[in-house]
Amino acid sequence: MIGRISGRIVEKAMDLVLIDVSGVAYEIEIPHTTYDRLDEINGDVTLHTHLVVRQDAQLLYGFFSQRERELFRLLIKINKVGPKVAIAILSRIEIEAFIRCVQEKDIKTLNAIPGVGRVMAERLIVEIGDKLTQWETELPAVNSVIKDVVADAESALVGLGFKPQEAARALAQIQAPGDEVETLIKQALKLLGGPA
Repeated sequence: MIGRISGRIVEKAMDLVLIDVSGVAYEIEIPHTTYDRLDEINGDVTLHTHLVVRQDAQLLYGFFSQRERELFRLLIKINKVGPKVAIAILSRIEIEAFIRCVQEKDIKTLNAIPGVGRVMAERLIVEIGDKLTQWETELPAVNSVIKDVVADAESALVGLGFKPQEAARALAQIQAPGDEVETLIKQALKLLGGPA
């Protein structure tokens, strides 16, 4: 399983990005939310990935955050929800809004997503509700720690002369649970081209 890819952006479109890793270019399908956070062509990027193997193809899906990838994995376990529909959902609605729709049984909003009819919207609410509750309860404690560590790392990078936006974008690409401030700073400096 290919879990993460780091490399240089060669091409990008709204639903696809080509990433060069040491001379090998990987074609990765992405949701619009990931596209919106990509750097320009020739910029560096790290995507959290999920590999789908079919008889006729091997498809790689990429996400800017681990959270997006985990929701994608939850979605494709639902009956009749394949990768294409899961990507459409992630492209049209933020994670927090999706969770709220499921919790509030907001069929109308889910039904407005291309590829999600009323029956599928009802299925999402029924089948993903319990899994989503368990998934969400596992996240807050970890996320609060990550936010504190990332905030400290971002402040340090700004203190080194980088713009807040540059620092935030670099940290978003490399942060992972368990990373310490020093580790995040070193990894961010590699992406930003500063002294590691």
